[in-house]
Formats: sequence, C-alpha cells, structure tokens
Amino acid sequence: MEPIILAYIGVGLMIGLAGIGSAFGVSIGGNASLGALKKNPDAFGNFLVLSALPGTQGLYGFMGYFILQGFLTPEITLAQAAAIFGAGLALGFVALLSAIKQGQVCANGIAAIGAGHDVFGNTLILAVFPELYAIIAFAATFLISASI
Repeated sequence: MEPIILAYIGVGLMIGLAGIGSAFGVSIGGNASLGALKKNPDAFGNFLVLSALPGTQGLYGFMGYFILQGFLTPEITLAQAAAIFGAGLALGFVALLSAIKQGQVCANGIAAIGAGHDVFGNTLILAVFPELYAIIAFAATFLISASI
C-alpha cells in the first residue's frame, strides 16, 4: 500500500468520526430542545446555543485537515503517513465521543431550563469539560504536524 493512502485514511477517519459525533451531539441537544420548548418556549435562544455546542467537534476534525494537508503529497514517507493516520484516528475518536457526551450534558441542561430552572450558565460550564478533550486532541494533531 502506498503511504499516501494510509494518510488519507487517517484524514478521512478524522473528519468522518468528528462529523458523526457532532451530528449525534447536536441531535441529542435538538431533541431535548423540542421537548423543553413545550414547557418553556421563551428559552429558545438558550436551547439553540446549548444544542449547537457539540457541533464544534466536527469543526476540529475539519480544521485538522487544513493542518495536515501540506503533507498529503505523492512524496510522503511511510513515517509521515503513519503520523497522519495516528493523529486522524486519535482526533476522530476523541471528537466522536466528546461530542456525544457533550450533547448529553447539554440535553440535561436544556431539560432543566425547560422545567424552569436557571441553569444556562452552569450548563455551559459543565459542557466545557467534554469539549476540553476534543481541544486537547486537536492540539495534539497540531503538535504531530509540527514534528513531521
């Protein structure tokens, strides 16, 4: 197998898994929002922000491509391709799980706001924790690209 194929598989996994995670995460938040809107339609702005939050992990996967694209040439070595594959796999899986779990945190906050509790700020703070690991994986991808 050509090294470039391994690198492109890594990039594909990075973008695909991160995007899938974000799709699940925003769907979890969106579903919770639809239920909460029945009880508290005035809080739509809060629901929108919390539902959209897990979408950032998909952006990290997409931005990872731009960090690595300069290495995707026919002259790529096997070591470079393996580094890109590893970075893509790591960022993809971390973003996948991070977005889903962040969507669950946001959904619980949305349900609480729908029930009349003032927890928007607290939910945002707690939703940062799963996001942090996606940011760390993105930073690791950046560091890997710097060492190639």
